[in-house]
Amino acid sequence: MSTAKSRLNISLPDDTKKALLSIAKRDQMPAATKAVRLMEIGMETEEDEVWDKIAAGRDNKDTVFHTHLTVFGS
Repeated sequence: MSTAKSRLNISLPDDTKKALLSIAKRDQMPAATKAVRLMEIGMETEEDEVWDKIAAGRDNKDTVFHTHLTVFGS
């Protein structure tokens, strides 16, 4: 039976593996599930940093602001 998920083999340092197993046990879930969730959080954080950098580049003294009414008309 095939799965919609793909596999990725990674090597963990002993201290990282120990921490992952401990956190997974605390949260009563499989270590692989916890690892996936932690990677999702990490990727969301990376994405937020990219969006923040884009926004910071647009935010300057010459930036023009528009009200909701100006843009959408009602």
